Amino acid sequence: MEKQKETIYFITGNNNKFNEIKNLFQKEDLNYEIRQSEIKTTEIQATSIKEVALFKLNSVRGKLNGSYFIEDAGFFVDIPLNGFPGVYSNYVLNTIGNKGILDLIRDYDETKAHFKAVIALYFQPLSETHVFEGIVEGTLAKTIRGRGGFGFDPIFLPADLPNRTFAELTVEEKNNVSHRGKAWRKLVEYLRETD
Repeated sequence: MEKQKETIYFITGNNNKFNEIKNLFQKEDLNYEIRQSEIKTTEIQATSIKEVALFKLNSVRGKLNGSYFIEDAGFFVDIPLNGFPGVYSNYVLNTIGNKGILDLIRDYDETKAHFKAVIALYFQPLSETHVFEGIVEGTLAKTIRGRGGFGFDPIFLPADLPNRTFAELTVEEKNNVSHRGKAWRKLVEYLRETD
């Protein structure tokens, strides 16, 4: 008799993030199924994505039965903006957007940027918290390009596919090189080991 799959909740109100992770999850042969939970988390302003992710995870402890995880990410323009917007990515996206970031750049040939994702998992069978990180390096496009993805995807050119922005890639192509995909693969590895 086949073992019933355990549910792991992805706590997010961002349907784009959930669909990216769900797409990755369905390709894996795991004894877990993923469901979205929009339970309210508490977010803090902090200097690192990891600190924000762990605080959000701990803010829902005891409010959800089973294992669950959150994912937090940031977009960092290393040159010339010294890592801005970083942990303030969501606020900056909602205020000045992609165009506002591009307006801050003078020399597009000298840009360096990266996305960082942190998945914080509360794994109930062991009552443990684990953190999985992923980073993707790249540069900035001179213009907003593509219709896929979300957030800063239309202005980010990943180093592995430097001629197309994240927004010009298919979901599968993006997941193969993205920060979220890298963090996700570490989570999958952990789930396989505990199965």
